[in-house]
Amino acid sequence: MKRVLILPLVIILGGFVLPEKKKIKIFLAGDSTIAIKETKVWPETGWGMPFVQFWDSTVTVVNKAKNGRSTKTFLSEGLWKSIMDEAKEGDYVIIQFGHNDESVEKKERYSTPDTFKMNLNRFIKETKDKKATPLLFTPVSRRKFDKDGNAVATHEQYSALVREVAKETGVLFIDLDEKSKTLYQQFGPEYSKLLFLQLQPGEHPNYPEGRNDNTHFNELGARLIAQIVLKELKGLNIELTDRVFIPPAKK
Repeated sequence: MKRVLILPLVIILGGFVLPEKKKIKIFLAGDSTIAIKETKVWPETGWGMPFVQFWDSTVTVVNKAKNGRSTKTFLSEGLWKSIMDEAKEGDYVIIQFGHNDESVEKKERYSTPDTFKMNLNRFIKETKDKKATPLLFTPVSRRKFDKDGNAVATHEQYSALVREVAKETGVLFIDLDEKSKTLYQQFGPEYSKLLFLQLQPGEHPNYPEGRNDNTHFNELGARLIAQIVLKELKGLNIELTDRVFIPPAKK
């Protein structure tokens, strides 16, 4: 009698297949600190490059970030439109600006505080209109230390504006400025150079005269920033992090 009852159950369970996850995209909107780099500028690396490695086969990362872009030029050059043309329900859009919006001396990039907030609000609204999920980030910090060896803020005004928009809209938010500054503090004034495009003359063929860059990351710095982003995303408890790639167990 037991065999008669168990057999149909096995057949039912054997035929049960979990539904496949819907394929989604993560769009990255931002500047050079995220962007994909050409080989001619290596080892400069945007954090969006290692970020693609974190996800399973249901996720495609579409990196639209570009060197030198502010919210103003991201709109005027059609980069934002290219995201909105492609974004669909269930997708995610990571928005990280501030580096170039605050560049008063570069008029083609500069966004006044009011314009900056207006543009961020537009990005959020249009993403939601697509039934996609906006994720708002403060700009990643530059490397700067005071005389006592403390990592100091480098985007005080524009990071504060991002925080204001996040609070006013209730959008999902990551304070990457603060998190990256904490990372630099852990390394300290000298060893934090290992995260950036810091090269001695003759050290790399792309930079025969060397480089002293405290804004752009090398491969190590980009990977560690990408890992911070992943950790913070996990802390938001959103469906997206169910799609993190988990390597198969070794036999």
